[in-house]
Amino acid sequence: MTGKLGIVAGGGRLPQLLIDSCRESGRDFFVLALKGQADPEIVESAPHEWVRIGAAGRAFAILQEHGIDELVMAGRVRRPSLMDLRPDLRAMKFFARLGLKGVGDDGLLRALIRELEEDGYRVVGIGELLPALRAEEGVLGRHRPDAQAEADIVRGKAVLAALGRVDVGQAVVVQQGIVLGVEAVEGTDALLQRCGPLKRDGPGGVLVKFSKHGQETRVDMPTIGPDTVSRAAQAELRGIAIEAGATIIVDRDELADAADRAGLFVVGVTED
Repeated sequence: MTGKLGIVAGGGRLPQLLIDSCRESGRDFFVLALKGQADPEIVESAPHEWVRIGAAGRAFAILQEHGIDELVMAGRVRRPSLMDLRPDLRAMKFFARLGLKGVGDDGLLRALIRELEEDGYRVVGIGELLPALRAEEGVLGRHRPDAQAEADIVRGKAVLAALGRVDVGQAVVVQQGIVLGVEAVEGTDALLQRCGPLKRDGPGGVLVKFSKHGQETRVDMPTIGPDTVSRAAQAELRGIAIEAGATIIVDRDELADAADRAGLFVVGVTED
C-alpha cells in the first residue's frame, strides 16, 4: 500500500490538484506549506504546517512527526536571497557540503533530493502522481503554428539545448529567428513581460519552454497554465511550444479555451 504523502507546497494551483487527488483516492497526506510561497486559501483547508524555506531542521522534524513516506514538491518557489533565506544549522550544513558546486538550480535540487533520500524519503514527481497533466505531442486547441513559427520553435529548442548545458533557463522567446529573451532566475512570467516591448514588426514570436538536458524533473518540471497564455497574449506572441511528455499543463481545458480566444497556438513537441 502506498505510504503517507508529504506535499511541499509552493505557489500556484498544483498543490490544490494534489490535495484533491489524495482526497479522491483516499490517500493519507500532509502539506508542508512554504511561507511566502504557498497560497493560504489552498493549504488552510488541508492538514498542514507552515515553515520558512531556510528552516530545514524544523521542516525535517515536521515530516518525521507526521510519518511521511513519500514527498512531492509542487508549485512555484521564488528563489530567496541569502538574507531572506536565514538558514538554520541544518540548512547551513547542507550549503557547506555543496561548496562551490551548488551554483545552479539543478545542482541545488539534485543535492536536496539526495539529502531527502538519505533521510529515508522517496521523492516523487508531479508527473508520476498526476500523469494526466503531462503534455502530449500535438496541438492543443484550434490554432496551429505556420512555417515561420515552426522555424522559431526549432531555433528556440537549439538555444535552450545550449543554455541547458550550463544550467540556465527553461524558456526562450523567439521572433522571426531573433531571440527576444531568455529565462533566468526571474521565471517565465517575467520573461514574457520583458519581451513584450521588444516585439518586432511582422508575425509575433513564440515562447518555447523545455526542460534542461538531464534536468531533475521530479522537483522542477516545466509548467504552463491559463496565466501563461494570458501573458503570452499580452506580449503579442502568437504561440507556445512545450516539451511533450516533460511539461505539466495546469487546467488544460481552460488553457485551450484561452488560447483559442487569444488566437494563439499551444503545441507539444518532442526534443528531437
